[in-house]
Amino acid sequence: MIEIKGSAVGDSIRAVKARCGEQAYNTIVSQLKGEGRSLFEKGSIMPMSWYPLDAFVEFLETDLAVTAHGNEEELIDRSEAVIEQQLSGIYRLFVKLGSPGFVLNRVSTVHQTYFRGVDITVSLPEPGKAVLRYTGFEKRHRLIGKIIIGFYRKALEISGAKDVRAEFSTPIEDGKGYCELVLSWTDK
Repeated sequence: MIEIKGSAVGDSIRAVKARCGEQAYNTIVSQLKGEGRSLFEKGSIMPMSWYPLDAFVEFLETDLAVTAHGNEEELIDRSEAVIEQQLSGIYRLFVKLGSPGFVLNRVSTVHQTYFRGVDITVSLPEPGKAVLRYTGFEKRHRLIGKIIIGFYRKALEISGAKDVRAEFSTPIEDGKGYCELVLSWTDK
């Protein structure tokens, strides 16, 4: 079973409440089923604990249905806002001073601390291009792909990369046991 770190779950809960309010959050939770409902009803997500990715994806799906009319692309913008917030203060300076290649390697290392049961490899075949391969996600985790796009896109922009493009050459929903994200950009 693939799991996600509690800090990521907590960030998502705080983002929903900040964006839409407590009532919208309660509406989302009321529509969840089984394990997902009990997890989000508790409200005591521990940042260092691990939680089922399936429950988190159900939360994302329901959040999108309730707050974004089902628009899955909204997850890209939302994940960009989360990384913008996470990369504040000294971390922002650290990212700004790093090259895009350095930032990609750093963000992929951080992603590995957010997912258990998922591996990530980064390839930089030429300047201004990267291929990231995630293994372990299953078809039903497809929404995570939107989050991944937003995280890398925003991290590259913060590092000074221009004309950032992010597209899956092999998306999670293909169900191949891996997905590949192709990133391209021009330097500062």
